[in-house]
Amino acid sequence: MTATIVEGKALLETVIASVVAGIGVTAVFAIAIWGVARSIDYSRDERPLAAGAAGAVAAFALLATTAALVVGILVMTGG
Repeated sequence: MTATIVEGKALLETVIASVVAGIGVTAVFAIAIWGVARSIDYSRDERPLAAGAAGAVAAFALLATTAALVVGILVMTGG
């Protein structure tokens, strides 16, 4: 009788999910930083519409980052 110590398929799914989540959350946070920087630049250049759009992109990206973190914590804690 042989016992399976590690489920290969489950391990592969976990690795793929963690890579996708890690790259995805990092990319979305980078977009938030870009949005804040562009918003400041556009405000200095007296381009209020562009500054507002960049600020909206930054806000949406920060919300998406926060949501991803909350979902990750809920998944890890089983809540």
